[in-house]
Amino acid sequence: MDTKTTPSVRRAASSRSLSKTRQFLNGLKRNRVAYLFLLPALVVMIAIVFYPLVLGIYYSFTDINQRNMGTPFAPPTYEFVGLQNYIDVLLNVDSVFWKVAGQTAIWTFTNVFFHFTIGLGLALLLNQKFKGREVYKIILLIPWAVPSFVSAFAWRWLYNSEYGFFNLLLHKMSQQSIFEPLFTILGLSPSYNWLSDPKLALASVIVVNIWLGVPFMMVALLGGLQSIPEELYEAADVDGANKWQNFWYITLPMLKPVAFVVTLLGIIWTFNMFNVIFLITEGGPGRHTEILVTYAYREAFMNWNIGIGATYGVIILSFLLVFSVFYTRMLNRTEGGF
Repeated sequence: MDTKTTPSVRRAASSRSLSKTRQFLNGLKRNRVAYLFLLPALVVMIAIVFYPLVLGIYYSFTDINQRNMGTPFAPPTYEFVGLQNYIDVLLNVDSVFWKVAGQTAIWTFTNVFFHFTIGLGLALLLNQKFKGREVYKIILLIPWAVPSFVSAFAWRWLYNSEYGFFNLLLHKMSQQSIFEPLFTILGLSPSYNWLSDPKLALASVIVVNIWLGVPFMMVALLGGLQSIPEELYEAADVDGANKWQNFWYITLPMLKPVAFVVTLLGIIWTFNMFNVIFLITEGGPGRHTEILVTYAYREAFMNWNIGIGATYGVIILSFLLVFSVFYTRMLNRTEGGF
């Protein structure tokens, strides 16, 4: 019986395959104009995203560096080394990966925490009706509107130990008798090496990135707040709910989809934030402000260990992909309640 039905089953499977192929070709024909408009963007994406990505993954399995990468006059001599780069980065006792990864985690968590909390607080304030609200909104958007490299250089000047604004302010305050108890109780100094002191450098660049990132979080959360139906609050007021109950049982649950998305974006962007650290401290002093992306750049383009730099890049990509999948699944599981 099986031998008799086998040909018919094969013909049915072949027929289904041909049907799917025809449907695909018909879809291409019907939407050829749309695909034609998408083609330039696809070509650009392949050229500047997918090809470098595949090449970087390949380089992570080689020993490519400045000496063996080749030139127009000499062929490349680098070799395939398998997982050796990953072993050197992750397991070698001399590797700085875990120290830098720990600093990256501190950098990312601290920034995103303050981005969200300060951004939510400002969004709640701007969601109220008061005179001059639009003016305050524009002022609070300035850090986001200014290019990050311009802000980095400005903050580097503010932190300058000799003529920076913060040290000049502390020096003036220390000369005023009214502030003497404050300096005595808190143990303040009239001058700090903000960017060269290992105890202050990471905190200093975190402050800069918080200042840069809060406006985006504020705008995104404000949009989420303004999309919450006003009828929900009116019904809660009729039931005698206070402001805290409104916030906890209406605002937060309704804001959850927006909050999860912007938090995920904030984590990815902050994890890969190169400009602020490299332009202000260059990872110093003594790697105390180094994060994974700045160290990957240092290995690839300053030390010319391109294979190791590519390995760091693949590890960063892998970590963010795994985190994004886990985070998205967690969001889907908690979608029924806050």
